[in-house]
Amino acid sequence: MRKLLLTLTLSLSLIFTVNMSAEASSSVHNIKSGDTLWNIAQHYGVSVNQIKDANGLRGYTIFIGNTLTIPNPISSQERHLMEQLVTAEAKGEPYAGQVAVATVILNRVDSELFPNTINGVIHDPGQFTPVHTGTINQTPTESAKKAVAEAIAFRGQGNGSLFFYNPTTATNHWNATRQHTITIGNHVFAK
Repeated sequence: MRKLLLTLTLSLSLIFTVNMSAEASSSVHNIKSGDTLWNIAQHYGVSVNQIKDANGLRGYTIFIGNTLTIPNPISSQERHLMEQLVTAEAKGEPYAGQVAVATVILNRVDSELFPNTINGVIHDPGQFTPVHTGTINQTPTESAKKAVAEAIAFRGQGNGSLFFYNPTTATNHWNATRQHTITIGNHVFAK
């Protein structure tokens, strides 16, 4: 009996582990009741536009039983780094401002003017004060986690902001010469 229980436990553990690995590396999503492009994008850490492009979708309508190809997601390490930066840069700012800071990171990745990875953008010398001061190394807030997920899901649908600054604390006013896109809380965003 003991041997049977041990075998059963090991078998279930193996099945669960294999299923978890397959889900993590899966590039296909089976659409079920309640799914939307928005929640699928948030679940996989990709943008709605990336899912639409990968599947040739023109609108936002999806059908139960169909499958969607999911493009390569942002890794959990990259997501965590973004959450840390948003926490350090936008703690105390309105939620929309936190989403906008995360969006700046993604816009920079997509821009030819900056490194093409999240890690490269965040650690680009002289770009983000919390990286220089070490305040990036803190536990992300729940609000920052949610803001990063939203920025990823809506990637490419913002105002194209590549910069942000707080005009009352900024020591370099070069950003003020850029095209203003939006002001949220204490931050001015520009491209």
